[in-house]
Amino acid sequence: MRMDKMKLIILDHYSQASEWAAKYIRNRIIQFNPGPDKYFTLGLPTGSTPLGCYQKLIEYYKNGDLSFKYVETFNMDEYVGLPRDHPESYHSFMWNNFFKHIDIHPEHTHILDGNAADLQAECDAFEEKIKAAGGIELFVGGIGPDGHIAFNEPGSSLVSRTRVKTLAMDTILANARFFDGDLAKVPTMALTVGVGTVMDAREVMILITGAHKAFALYKAIEEGVNHMWTVSAFQQHPRTVFVCDEDATLELKVKTVKYFKGLMLVHNKLVDPLYSIKEKETEKSQSSKKPYSD
Repeated sequence: MRMDKMKLIILDHYSQASEWAAKYIRNRIIQFNPGPDKYFTLGLPTGSTPLGCYQKLIEYYKNGDLSFKYVETFNMDEYVGLPRDHPESYHSFMWNNFFKHIDIHPEHTHILDGNAADLQAECDAFEEKIKAAGGIELFVGGIGPDGHIAFNEPGSSLVSRTRVKTLAMDTILANARFFDGDLAKVPTMALTVGVGTVMDAREVMILITGAHKAFALYKAIEEGVNHMWTVSAFQQHPRTVFVCDEDATLELKVKTVKYFKGLMLVHNKLVDPLYSIKEKETEKSQSSKKPYSD
């Protein structure tokens, strides 16, 4: 059953929001039933917000409930000019926090190369790779306090594609904590998917947690579509799931929160029952056994 409406999932704490998101990704992958000629394509973010979700997905893999063998990933962005093996590059982030802990094939993980000789050609090739993979099934994202998705900062075109972006001072300041607080060390440019690139995904899930993201969530949900808050574009996507914690709802109207909390019984059916590849394997082995006949 397809529900073409925006969903806002509100959970008490960051850990619960992370777990709900991980369960949702797990169910989507397993229900898709990926295989050697049918990969599940997954768009992924970096930053502190998705870490809890990645930890749960690693746990599911280690418990034998989920496999990433037939999953192909596309990351949202990468800094320009930062060596690939720099601890703060998004290549390093993804490998250290997710990829090296699961059974994904390295050639199925696509991250923009911020050191490419021709940066725009690298961006165009990334769009082509997404197209060749059949588009993105589920794009997971986070947002900045100013409501930007990937590095599509305020004023970005809502139909933008993958491109080179100069970073806003707010973003450089926000990211300085990863570079010993030294602004001079923070890259000033990045490669990023566009708002239009993410909008093309068949489904989008945005993770928003913490009181410092509350105003951005208000702008994303309760106000109109506005290029100064690029996350608001997803109001126009037929299948968007916003997953947030209680703190992120502080700027929303009580009525809005009550409305979406009232739908949680319905929305929780998306993650309960929670599927496992163990069940799939049991089904396969049972169906392959020949029925008794004399």
